[in-house]
Amino acid sequence: MKEENQIYGGFARVYDLFMDEVPYQEWSDYLFGLLEGEGVSRGTVVDLACGTGEIAWRLRRKGYETIGVDISQEMLEIASQKCPSDVLLLHQDMRELELHAPVEGVVCLCDGMNYMIAEEDLTKVFDRVASCLAEGGVFIFDMKTEYFYREILGDRILADNREDASYIWDNEYDGDSGINTYLLTLYELVDDDEDLFLRTDELHRQRAYPPEQVRGMLEASGFMLAGIYEAMTERPPDEKSQRIYFVARLREDPDTGSVYEK
Repeated sequence: MKEENQIYGGFARVYDLFMDEVPYQEWSDYLFGLLEGEGVSRGTVVDLACGTGEIAWRLRRKGYETIGVDISQEMLEIASQKCPSDVLLLHQDMRELELHAPVEGVVCLCDGMNYMIAEEDLTKVFDRVASCLAEGGVFIFDMKTEYFYREILGDRILADNREDASYIWDNEYDGDSGINTYLLTLYELVDDDEDLFLRTDELHRQRAYPPEQVRGMLEASGFMLAGIYEAMTERPPDEKSQRIYFVARLREDPDTGSVYEK
């Protein structure tokens, strides 16, 4: 597979078109419950890998002061059209996250953490989040699982054809490394009169991490793990879980370990 463009460049323009069945409000309501369960019902929350802002604007509507962070300037431009003007949008790599003041919460939904395919990069994110949280602050994120990449995606080709855009998704999963790679070929209508489409190729890589490995990495970065859940539930994940949520709190006492009991 040949890498042609930075991810979420051309895809940003049609992202919402193809994500029209994603239940963002359900995801947001679940997230709000997790935040409030950890005592974060107000204050500032950062949405990492915020994309086109679907979670960020809902966080603001819920009453949180909101900061959206994304590595794609194109995604942020779309987010700026959705979010209220008081939502701060930052063009940053989350491995180098910097904020002007500590915040009460950091969240990352829709597989953002899976893009950290090197352990050292995932550790960098955890360390940066820890440095930006207020004492006792909460960090919530989801991750796709090895089961999802192996059994649901696998070595498949997916496609979706709409009137103004289409994509071909050529997927490969390497069980030895846990890395899922897909070449996304996009066709976007740019001239209706001439029936002219623009082609963009993006190479995406994501990695599945065992939950216990993530737990150890979080604790090494100064977090207590408050819970690991099957997505949209309060149940622990099992071997067929496709997406799981991690809820972590910045450790106030350096000698305190995880508060999560498997």
